[in-house]
Formats: sequence, structure tokens, C-alpha cells
Amino acid sequence: MKILQLLDNKRPLFSFEFFPPKTHEGEINLFKTIANLRELEPAFVSVTYGAGGGTREKTVGWVIRIKQELGIEAMAHLTCVNSTAGEIAGILTKLQENGIENILALRGDKPQNEELSAPPQQSFNHANELIQFIRKNYDFCIGAAAFPEGHRESRSLEEDTHFLKKKADAGTDFFITQLFFDNRFYFDLIERANKTGINKPIIPGIMPITNIEQIERFTSLCGAAIPEGMRRKFETIKNNPDAVMELGIHYATDQCRELLERGVPGIHFYTLNRSPATVAILKDLIGK
Repeated sequence: MKILQLLDNKRPLFSFEFFPPKTHEGEINLFKTIANLRELEPAFVSVTYGAGGGTREKTVGWVIRIKQELGIEAMAHLTCVNSTAGEIAGILTKLQENGIENILALRGDKPQNEELSAPPQQSFNHANELIQFIRKNYDFCIGAAAFPEGHRESRSLEEDTHFLKKKADAGTDFFITQLFFDNRFYFDLIERANKTGINKPIIPGIMPITNIEQIERFTSLCGAAIPEGMRRKFETIKNNPDAVMELGIHYATDQCRELLERGVPGIHFYTLNRSPATVAILKDLIGK
């Protein structure tokens, strides 16, 4: 089922994001993790697409497997960096032939080891161009990224909202935000979107903090800010993994509860392929 149809049910959706594992053991563990999440009835599961399309085949394989073997709705991430229109069409056709109905269309990040002197072979330079291509040639439900604190390359929040509008106008059905730890950023984004005439659902993306060093690396790459008060609390317990996990779950649960009380269309959990924290949060939220 298309995610836009699920959003029409007017009940908050809960979804999870995973990335393709690098090892066979990791693949076995991830399949078990996703299978165990079925009891929580996620609306959909998404699978990321490595920098420069580095996990292209694995992403396609995983979303097909999740939908066909586990019966969970799946969304494939798709980036256009370093890809030609022909390559992208081949991926979309394969997904369509295997019953996948949802795509998260992204520009994508360049691989870190890419030689700057060698320009990438690609047909689209921005996400809105990829979205237009998909909308014109296929019948997918299309999601796109939104950035509560602005994309790292945007010079201002106004410019970032301008690009959000271009993606909406290109045919985006809904947005999922980059992770954030202060809900004010999300509600400010909604206000900017409304003023610009963007009337698409914007699903907040939440990542519970379970490892201080890991989250520091992650936020440095995506540009999300950790509130100073929150940072100080985690700093005092950083050498106690259990305490970090407990505080991370508590903080994210409170964050989600406020978002839900204020009418968000759903919550998209960035799991980093680990389910315990997300499961604990979701069970608390839905009363299981």
C-alpha cells in the first residue's frame, strides 16, 4: 500500500529505518530484528541507499524481501548522485515489478573517497529533478527529505524552504525530516512550510541516543544540534552505557509524546539497525 494512503487514515504512523548490513551475519540479525518488530505493526520500513549508490543492489533486495517475506510495507531510498537516468530507471522498474510502491527520493551524498577531478556520471543534480523523473514515468508514492535545522549546504532557512517547495512542486507526496533533538526546530519547519504553501505531510524523524560517541559523529555529518542541557546530562553518564540507554529512551519518548500531542502525522525512527531502544519507546507510546 502507498504511504500516502496510510496517512489518509488520520492515525499517526510509526515507521523504522534500517541500512543494508555489510556481513552475512549482520543480514541474518537484521532480518530477525525486523521480523520481531511485526508485533508493533509498523506502517512501513525504509532501507537506506549508501553514498553514491554504494548499497544499491542490497537496498533493492532488502525492500523486496521485507515486503514479500515479512508482509511489512517497505520503502526504498533512492539517490541520484553518480547515477544516470538509465540506471535509475532500471532500479525503479525492478522495484515496481516486485510490488514496491514507495520511494524516498534523495539527491544523496558523494562517496567520501570520490576523486574530485573526476566528475560523476549522473543525469540529475538535485532531488527535485529525480522526483520529476519518477512522477513522470512511474506510479510510486514519493517521499523526500526535509531539514528542520536546514540542509548543511543551504545558506539560510529561507533558502532551505525554497528548495523544500521545489521538491513539493515536483511531485512529492510526503516528507520525512532529518533527525532533530529539539522539537522547536520541527514546529518552526512546519510554520515555514505552511507560509510557503507546502501542504504535504511532514513526518518527524527521531533517533534515540544510545551511544554518545556514535551520535556525536552522526550529528557532525548531518548538522543536527544537540541541546546544551541535554548534552550536559549525557556527558555526566557517558561511561555508563546502561544509564545512557535509559536516558536516551526517556528523552526520545518525551520528545515523541509532545510531537504526537501536537498532531504530527507519525514518527519515523532512525534505528541504526538496533531495535531495543525503539521498541521500548514505541511500546510506551502505544501502551503495549
